[in-house]
Amino acid sequence: MHKVSIKGTGSYVPERVLDNAYFAKLVDTTDEWIISRTGIKERRVVEPNQALTDMALPAAERALEMAGVTAGDIDLIVFGTVTPDMLTPSASCILQKRLGANGVAAFDVGAGCPGFIYALSVAQKFVADGSRKCVLVIGGEVISKWTDYQDRGTCVLFGDGAGAVVLGPSDGEGEILSTHLRADGRLWDLLYVAGGGSRQPPTHESLDAGLHYLRMAGHEVFKHAVRYMTEIALEALEHNRMTIDDLDWFIPHQANIRIMEAVADRLGIPAEKVIVIVDKYGNFSSGTIPTAFDEAVRDGRIKRGDLVLMDAFGAGFTWGSVLLRF
Repeated sequence: MHKVSIKGTGSYVPERVLDNAYFAKLVDTTDEWIISRTGIKERRVVEPNQALTDMALPAAERALEMAGVTAGDIDLIVFGTVTPDMLTPSASCILQKRLGANGVAAFDVGAGCPGFIYALSVAQKFVADGSRKCVLVIGGEVISKWTDYQDRGTCVLFGDGAGAVVLGPSDGEGEILSTHLRADGRLWDLLYVAGGGSRQPPTHESLDAGLHYLRMAGHEVFKHAVRYMTEIALEALEHNRMTIDDLDWFIPHQANIRIMEAVADRLGIPAEKVIVIVDKYGNFSSGTIPTAFDEAVRDGRIKRGDLVLMDAFGAGFTWGSVLLRF
């Protein structure tokens, strides 16, 4: 089995900014209330005519550029998302066409907020067994179009964005050490979108009832997120016989600052080792971890050789972690 490393990173967030004052006009909230409970000051959202691959395309192009490869070098695309451009074909196939990576395998992985970690785990196996040598992995969402802007419990949280990485055989400098995935479908009804699938297909009635909006039992989600993110992070470290002290950086899913701080506190990770972008972008599900990773690589915080732990939790419930040497 071949060792696998990340060759390049990229990300993209929309230009349109929604600050907390915007939501104070829509629901009973204030800037202070939002910041104290979520840590979010503003978030980015797409324009009405923009879709997921409009963000994934520049994110992917930037990752390819950093890796020193072209679209013609790609031999697999794996896209972690639950908000594709359309129900079918997959976002990965639409992105493949837009990149010009014609003929290579492409598929989506729907795992909620850990979608990027799930996609990365799947993609890594293809490179490790030697069947693929240049794999594009994307995590991204357009959550704003599934958000009820009259629901204070969710509307202040979510934004849009996409991040990408290029995987290839390790040249000895970096390595994905392990990935760890878990799920518990018994708890699906604490975080879900009821409408749009085969159980509740799109109808005038389902739209009028708001079944296409994301619904969340926030307090319950918080408790489970903190517990399972802590456990899956420790699983990654124990599997590799490492400790918190070995870590250079921790990149949790940017759900809200209270969850992130609670997990870091339980793990004993100091705040200066935690990569945070939730304050300026909000929660954009599977896109937050690759975007945070890309920004920290490009601004020089994460350097080659650094040990990085990624950790996410989301709808399903699903959760997962990745431990890697960049």
